[in-house]
Amino acid sequence: MDTSIIALLGRREEPTDGIEDYCRFLGEALSQRGVALKTVRVGWAEVGWIAALRTLRNQIREWRGAWVVVNYTALSWSRRGFPVGLLFVIATLRRRGLHCAVLFHERGRQVSRARVRDRVRGSVQEWVIRRCFRASERAVFTVPLETIPWLRGHLSKACYIPIGANIPQRIEPRSDSTDANRSRTVVVFCLSAGENRTVEIADLAAAARRVRASVGKVRFVILGKGSAEARADIKTALQGLEAEITVLGMLPAKDVADTLATADVLLYLGGWVTQTRGSALAGIACGLPIVGYSGATREPIHDAGVELAPYRDREALATALIRVLNDAELWRELRRRSTAAQEREFSWTSIADRYVKAFDLGSSVAKGKYGSVVNTERLSHLRN
Repeated sequence: MDTSIIALLGRREEPTDGIEDYCRFLGEALSQRGVALKTVRVGWAEVGWIAALRTLRNQIREWRGAWVVVNYTALSWSRRGFPVGLLFVIATLRRRGLHCAVLFHERGRQVSRARVRDRVRGSVQEWVIRRCFRASERAVFTVPLETIPWLRGHLSKACYIPIGANIPQRIEPRSDSTDANRSRTVVVFCLSAGENRTVEIADLAAAARRVRASVGKVRFVILGKGSAEARADIKTALQGLEAEITVLGMLPAKDVADTLATADVLLYLGGWVTQTRGSALAGIACGLPIVGYSGATREPIHDAGVELAPYRDREALATALIRVLNDAELWRELRRRSTAAQEREFSWTSIADRYVKAFDLGSSVAKGKYGSVVNTERLSHLRN
């Protein structure tokens, strides 16, 4: 067996799969340390659970001696958010005597609405998460362990490894944001779906109108997931605003990084600023100040260059954005903090080093046991 880590994935997310991107960037960083990562997708959504588990049993014969890291989100393992099938996957791995770890991209229930079915769904998700934790040999969380209340007293096999941005790092020397001879650029990367998107566009419109009145020349660039679908609504919400509005839609990761690297600030509208969202970390990876809403829990991302307003307080959000764009000293300080946080906490180099330590891969690398090839395959090629 020449692979040190098998990353096990569930259903593919469309139009982009953040977990697959995560594995690709992690694999590239690990390969620089002589550690190979192989990504395998369990095809339950295409062929059904029975066929997928049968294929899994055949595949894992080749994995002895490797760590199998199961990537958890509720919708990766269930179309409707009841991920009970994942427990059969973990049981299959354990019966074959494999080293099984779970990477929790979600630390708790996905939704907390008042509807009965949502409460039931949330309870099932929490039950599955705790069962997976107990059944695993190692558990990886993407937020600090002290922010997970139910982990108290069960920390021996748990570790914290943050995620990184799913775009290339792009931090380049920049001039001050308050240069009066150029237009400032505010970028919004990714919008949510459904009702949340309507709220986010309203937040954007409120902030944009105040910024235009207080800052002068300014342009707004909206790109990424959900932006193309919201193009008409954005144009309507910002109608009459004397500012350049550009909606780019989905772009390749390199082009996203290039766009963010030339902006002055990332306006984050997808809820509160949290390090579990790649769209927020993309700003950190490009050394940008981030303006957004604060949440109830403090996270390492809040030590980066973030300027936060109380949750869904549009006036406070606009005030924070104006302050960052008009105050050159503040802008430089926030940019410095984002750059430092990227290198210290959220770079793929730092993340790969944490994996080597958490899974004790250093001795195996030193002995030359593992190769350095990053490979991706699917458990099933059959599709409906």
